[in-house]
Amino acid sequence: MIHSILGIVIIAIGSFGQSSSYVPINKVKNWSWESFWLTQGIFAWLVFPFLGALLGVPDGHTLGGILSANSSAALKAMGFGVLWGIGGLTFGLSMRYLGIAMGQSVALGTCSAFGTLIPALVAGKNLFRGEGLLLLVAVSIALAGIATIGYAGALRSQNMTEEQKRAAIKDFALGKGLMVALLAGVMSACFNFGLEAGKPVAEAVAALGAPKLFITLPATFMVTLGGFFTNAAYCLYQNFKNKTFSDYHTPDRKTLLNNLLFCSLAGILWYSQFFGLSIGKSFFAEGSIIMIFSWSILMSLNVTFSNVWGIILKEWKGVTRKTMTVLIIGLLLLIISTFVINF
Repeated sequence: MIHSILGIVIIAIGSFGQSSSYVPINKVKNWSWESFWLTQGIFAWLVFPFLGALLGVPDGHTLGGILSANSSAALKAMGFGVLWGIGGLTFGLSMRYLGIAMGQSVALGTCSAFGTLIPALVAGKNLFRGEGLLLLVAVSIALAGIATIGYAGALRSQNMTEEQKRAAIKDFALGKGLMVALLAGVMSACFNFGLEAGKPVAEAVAALGAPKLFITLPATFMVTLGGFFTNAAYCLYQNFKNKTFSDYHTPDRKTLLNNLLFCSLAGILWYSQFFGLSIGKSFFAEGSIIMIFSWSILMSLNVTFSNVWGIILKEWKGVTRKTMTVLIIGLLLLIISTFVINF
């Protein structure tokens, strides 16, 4: 049990990094949405995942050699990454329309359920008996917490004037935001599907003597690589459509350096969730119920920390005591769901 708790703590550290990754983006100046999204994506989905993948390559081997020797699994992981990339795009839009707290809550809640239960079903788990039932209960508690947070968001929306909504979230749009967030959640679950598809790569590097802490990182790189292609295509199209290519070569060197610095910081913070997930899972027994639930743990912690940031950034400023109480109950349910598997 101590090993499991240590694994959860490590995942929590990575989750806190991810939930903090959108804070540096607020420091990006004079760039369009598509320009900073693509730039932080270069760091989040290419640079840091590639460096992480190298940690999972044993001495005497190369990342390219390992991936080519397991090309079927690697390509499947990348294919799911392309689908996940759609979720990544809409994920960013969900926070644009709903704010960090509510946007991440709805999207990550949907992602948690799909990403946890579908791989369990594919693996043949019976969700109505034994460990499968415990998994279903834990996911249900997590969803209840996320739904409660969503209700708190609806209460906040009812109690705010349009002017207050715009002050807290510039492009606030509840209906559009909810639809985008649900789509983001479904497609974002493809990340975990990609990790499942990439298991042969992890098994291959483990057999070659790679440290257990890092064996999932090469497959993680393939998933983020697929996601990068989707996001890059969309962002470059938006650059063309909106005539914003000039963002990348702004004559103001100070602004350019500022934006690159904060985009790189956002990138490494975002990637920390999967780096932490890889290390944290190494403390769980292979095939155990907590190993299967690890994806839901990460998503629940992401929601929890994102709402903490939402409070810090005053997205919940001025709400009623009832609304804040509902929010806190939702957060407590998420925390309970994270640890229920251990008891």
